[in-house]
Amino acid sequence: MNPFMALAHELQARGQKVTFFQIPDLEAEICSEEIGFCPIGVKEHPLGSLRKSLLELSQRSGLSALRFTVRAIQKTTETICRDAPAAVKRAHVDVLLVDQTEPAGGSVAEYLGLPFVTICNALALNREPAVPPPFTPWKYRDDWWGRTRNRLGNRISDLILAPVRETLAGHRAEWKLPALADLGATFSPLAQISQQPREFDFPRRSLPEVFHYVGPLRRPGRRRVDFPWEWLDGRPLIYASLGTLQNRNAKLFRCFAEACRGLDVQMVMAGAAKETLGSLPENVLAVSYAPQLELLQKASLTLSHGGLNTVLDSLACGVPLVVMPITYEQPAIAQRVRWVGAGETIPISRVNSSVVSAQLSRVLGDPVYAKAAKRIADDIRAAGGVRRAWQLIENVSRSETESSI
Repeated sequence: MNPFMALAHELQARGQKVTFFQIPDLEAEICSEEIGFCPIGVKEHPLGSLRKSLLELSQRSGLSALRFTVRAIQKTTETICRDAPAAVKRAHVDVLLVDQTEPAGGSVAEYLGLPFVTICNALALNREPAVPPPFTPWKYRDDWWGRTRNRLGNRISDLILAPVRETLAGHRAEWKLPALADLGATFSPLAQISQQPREFDFPRRSLPEVFHYVGPLRRPGRRRVDFPWEWLDGRPLIYASLGTLQNRNAKLFRCFAEACRGLDVQMVMAGAAKETLGSLPENVLAVSYAPQLELLQKASLTLSHGGLNTVLDSLACGVPLVVMPITYEQPAIAQRVRWVGAGETIPISRVNSSVVSAQLSRVLGDPVYAKAAKRIADDIRAAGGVRRAWQLIENVSRSETESSI
């Protein structure tokens, strides 16, 4: 949601009208940002269902979390195919912006004869022989073994996502659209916009010309968040976050706190439920919500589960990381952190306070990690962000308008 919201505000500032087609649970948040909203999936996703779903996901890990996510994607695919065409028509849409992880969006655009742009809010899903599947913790290997391993991983991915493909195939047949050859056929042939910076990816050799790395889709001036800034005393600051899906994991937060006991640092744990943590060391502060970007500008290190938004925000501020991936694409994000030299990773099965403490000390004590993070920060500043994304979308809109005249 955050990248799309940033993009929506940039488009509105440029005179475009923006409408989100989403489930009812997101209406209040979207409308509070003065962005247009049109509900879809009202029957399958009544108010309160999103919170329940996120709570269940936060209690899962590994393949269990992946299966749960696939079922959710299949349900969303059905909702989009059934409800979106009529809703999009009523809204008089000229161009659709489609999340790359929602394969139904491009088919709706094709059915309606509308141009669409693929937005890669997660790791880019574009496949290449040497690039591991985005749900694996595999290292980059451009050799026979690496390519064979990746090919097998992609086949497993196709099997896991078969229910989603079957649901979409049924609607495409109903709409008299040709069958899709592979996942890549769901991506836009006009523009694919990724919020990864180019430097935060494995080497790529066969991306289409319409693929663009623009860096994090962010906007300044979000709502003010109260924070006790006077608590910071000048010691190295560690920012700890488990994002929005895993932030109910009190066990991990307690582990983070114990890892800092005795270290000459301060730690701010964002999203932690203080009432579940018990007493904390004097150098650890738990807050329910934190001004992430402002804290990262003061931080020396980020401790995270490896969610892409937190990782990119950290790198944009030149902050190295220690990452403990839990599920979904987080292991692949963690491998990219190591690949670019901007941090270290800890397998979730090995996480305990002593291991975390050792890795914190290692990354804080070696300037090579901060140097690598600052290199990525330079790449992010040059990538263009939401302004570059707007230019690409505007180019698609203009060329499609001219071709229809």
